[in-house]
Amino acid sequence: MLKYNVRGENIEVTDALRSYVEKRLNKLEKYFELNQDGIAHVNLRVYRDHSAKVEVTIPLPYLVLRAEETTDDMYRSIDFVSEKLERQIRKYKTRVNRKSREKGLQDFFVEQPEEEEKKPSEFDIVRNKRVSLKPMDPEEAILQMDMMEHDFFVFEDAETNGISVVYRRNDGRYGLIETNE
Repeated sequence: MLKYNVRGENIEVTDALRSYVEKRLNKLEKYFELNQDGIAHVNLRVYRDHSAKVEVTIPLPYLVLRAEETTDDMYRSIDFVSEKLERQIRKYKTRVNRKSREKGLQDFFVEQPEEEEKKPSEFDIVRNKRVSLKPMDPEEAILQMDMMEHDFFVFEDAETNGISVVYRRNDGRYGLIETNE
C-alpha cells in the first residue's frame, strides 16, 4: 500500500536501513483503508557532528503527514518519526474522515485499527509538579536547566522580580520568556 522513496544525504541508504524504514512505517498502514496507495518520501541526513536527521512526508488527500527528528542515532530518529506520525494520524483521523464524508467519499482512515491501544485524552495530565522559585539571573537558570537535562526552566528573575522561563531552542541556542506584571 505505501510505497517508499528513501533518499540519503551524506549517507548511503543500505538495504538494512531501507528495510528498517519500511518496517517502522508499515505499522502506520493499519490506519489506512486497504484500497489507498500513498508514497512516503523519506529523507535521511547525517551532519558533520554525526547527528542523524530523518524527515518523512506522506501527501494524502485532505492532509499531508510530515514529521522530522534529529538524534545522535539514525535508527532512533526513524523510531521517533514513526511515533510522531502515528500520533498525528490519531489526532486528525476524525476530522479527515468527516471531510471525506462531506464530499461523498468513503472514510480515509480506519476508525478502529486492529490492536487499538488505550488512547489518552488529548489533554491528559500525567504528572503534576510544584516548584519553589529561587531568584536568579537567566545564565544561572540555564545552568540549572542543563544540569537537570530539561528543555525549559522556570525561575524568578533577580533583576525584574518577575517570573521567567528559559528554554532550549531546536537550533541548540536558548530562549527567554519574561512575564509582564
